[in-house]
Amino acid sequence: MSSEPTIAVIGLGAMGLPMATRLAERFTVRGYDLDPERIRAASEKNVDPADSARAAAQDADCVLLAVRNGAQLEDALYGDNGVAEVLRTGSVVVLTSTIGIGPVREVAQKLQADGIHLVDAPISGGPKRAGVGDLLIVVGASDEAYSVAEPVLEHLSSTLRRMGSSPGDGQAMKTVNQLLCGVHIAAGAEALALAGALGLDQRLVLETLGAGAAASFMLGDRGPRMLQAFDDGGAEVNSRLDIFVKDMGIVSSAARAAGLATPVAGAAEQIFLLGQAAGLAAADDSSVITVLGARED
Repeated sequence: MSSEPTIAVIGLGAMGLPMATRLAERFTVRGYDLDPERIRAASEKNVDPADSARAAAQDADCVLLAVRNGAQLEDALYGDNGVAEVLRTGSVVVLTSTIGIGPVREVAQKLQADGIHLVDAPISGGPKRAGVGDLLIVVGASDEAYSVAEPVLEHLSSTLRRMGSSPGDGQAMKTVNQLLCGVHIAAGAEALALAGALGLDQRLVLETLGAGAAASFMLGDRGPRMLQAFDDGGAEVNSRLDIFVKDMGIVSSAARAAGLATPVAGAAEQIFLLGQAAGLAAADDSSVITVLGARED
């Protein structure tokens, strides 16, 4: 990476915008999103606005992609406005999204054929932590690619772990992470729903559970929003429910490919699918509690 590196952030959504803002504290950052309002919001936080993805990526040392799925990744790189065409030999694409092992390895091979490195670096922690450099980032990348991306990833993370030397290794670790996260959310929803059905004060239950062995990050983070999910307007959307539909699908697919049974993850996946079927796809994932029963006051 050059002494004054330029980073292009493509995708300024819930995670891309706070990451771009955080990186702009230290690096020169250009940003692009399909939504002009997101570009405007980024420009107010020292991110140089670009009028296209290619314009953002032109001559960048590192291109950070924050996309939702494999189809968006393919489009961002090879679509009508795909950036692969303007990336120079030896440049690095950092993928921060969770899209699954297979799609990442396929894209990495295509990029490698053009002399471009892919750093597989899925993130965990949510928008607030992204904005202050407190993410967990797990990485699969070659030595050369990692050496370029490491300063960028360190500025975004409080925990940075290189899981292996190949793209896909980061996705594998994130798949394990999402299995636990999805199960913890579903289990927390069941527990608080049961507490309500038994006539307990759910807020007191949540507070009490947080002080004991049943506490978890997901219960502490999602629990208060689970109780808000019953209110008019629902809970604040920090992580859409359909993201966990996607991620638990990735977990199921990876487990089948490995010949491993994951019955608890499968049950959690069904709860998220019920939430999506109930029209909660764009709601916060904590809203999954509402498919299990009404709040008991």
